[in-house]
Amino acid sequence: MGAGAVTVNGHHEGFWQFVDPSRTWYNNRRIIALNGWIVLLLITSSNNGYDGSMMNTLQAESQWKDYFNNPQGSKLGLLNAIQNIGALAGYPFAPYLSDGIGRRPTVAFGAFIMCIAVAIQTAAHSTGMFIGARFLIGFGLTFAANAAPMLVTEISYPVYRAPLTSLYNSLWYSGAIVAAWTTFGTEYIHNTWAWRIPSLFQGIPAILQVLFIWFLPESPRFLVSKGRDAQAIKTLAYYHADGNEEDPLVQFEYQEIKAQIDFDKAVASKVGYKSLFTTPGNRRRMAIIIPIAFFSQWSGNGLISYYLTKILTSIGITNTTIQLLINGILQIWNLAWACGASFAVERAGRRLLFISSVVGMLTFFIFWTICSAVFAENGNTQAAHAVIAFIFLFYAAYDLAFTPLIVSYTVEILPYSVRAKGFNIFNFTISVALIFNQYVNPIALEAINWKYYIVYIAWLCFELAYVYFTIIETRGLSLEETAALFDGEGKRDEMAANAAEASKVSPPSPINEKDSAEFPEHSEHLDV
Repeated sequence: MGAGAVTVNGHHEGFWQFVDPSRTWYNNRRIIALNGWIVLLLITSSNNGYDGSMMNTLQAESQWKDYFNNPQGSKLGLLNAIQNIGALAGYPFAPYLSDGIGRRPTVAFGAFIMCIAVAIQTAAHSTGMFIGARFLIGFGLTFAANAAPMLVTEISYPVYRAPLTSLYNSLWYSGAIVAAWTTFGTEYIHNTWAWRIPSLFQGIPAILQVLFIWFLPESPRFLVSKGRDAQAIKTLAYYHADGNEEDPLVQFEYQEIKAQIDFDKAVASKVGYKSLFTTPGNRRRMAIIIPIAFFSQWSGNGLISYYLTKILTSIGITNTTIQLLINGILQIWNLAWACGASFAVERAGRRLLFISSVVGMLTFFIFWTICSAVFAENGNTQAAHAVIAFIFLFYAAYDLAFTPLIVSYTVEILPYSVRAKGFNIFNFTISVALIFNQYVNPIALEAINWKYYIVYIAWLCFELAYVYFTIIETRGLSLEETAALFDGEGKRDEMAANAAEASKVSPPSPINEKDSAEFPEHSEHLDV
């Protein structure tokens, strides 16, 4: 922290000095309403999680396998990977739409495409039609997934920004849970509706977004970037200060947003992808963003996400009902750990969570590999049961950081001018990593079985070293301060000081005894 920086309850001064302690998520109706609308954005990730889990469990359903001629090897890889190939087709356009027409219309556009795609997938009567629909799902999801998390982080009440944005990727598992248990139930339908019903349910989040997205506020940062400052202030005031445009927090937020956007415009009249690699600060950002995107899919989790059925079969668990049951319980386990970690990001800090996550994954993956080898050598059923236990423990470790933080950390370290493009590169990297995994994993598992796990052990060792030396702590900072951190602490402190001076406001007075009695937990929210 720069010289002279002040802290409030352990946080860098910044916006914390202007936060009204009596205004919390549980006693302020406008913050409650804002968080409710944010849930509509968070379910974008649920759609993605639903897709992965649905494709995983359909591989265990005889009705789906029979209808599509029991796909194996590269054909099975294509059925899984085509959604991400569709996503690749949307990446060149998504950030320009987010920055051009706004976050909210971009989410609506992507959701509308997904509604059409899900209808085609549900009605599919051939493998080609099913593949085409999944391509279109990926294409639409690219637009929604580019804009939704940015809108979450840009409209959140600043105290709750980090946990809410971290929940975005954590709710991947909510979709996975619905898919896992839906397919568990439809397994007993002895016709094509066994897989058509799960396919139909995949469209629910997109339908909700198409219907209700227009009630959400647009990003104040987008509004300021388009010269609509009055509307930005009104939006900030309505949701962050009960409509008071002169509120100290609203004025500080507005001045900080405007200072950052004006600075970006002064530095570069035209901001393109090239700018992500031409400045030292942006190069530091991309040196973190691209690797953690790869790590999020290349840590061994891709084996479970798409090929759990094959893993369970390899250790002698071939009963379809048992396979679906294990998958359903695993998704609930993952959601619990990921949501818990989301609410701990400000207390524990990003760096500690990332390091702890990789250490845990490496440890449990080694034991998972050993137990798989023991079963392969002598058929020991206890070793097979231990594999299941270590899969659960591995995912608990993964969910400490690589579920909640990869999205929230990416969007918070990127300045507004390149946020959409930088986040697009993050999503593109994930898609490339997924396509590789979805094609290679089934082939490698079929060829060398458990020995393939050794590759991931070596990779996790590399991940640990990389995370340890590159992740920068960002807790307690506003969105603009976090982005400025990579350009030097002097820039961050100067920007915060300028915003405070320009807003010509002073922190709200401490709450009195009467307020303390009415809001006994007022001080706790500052530590969220």
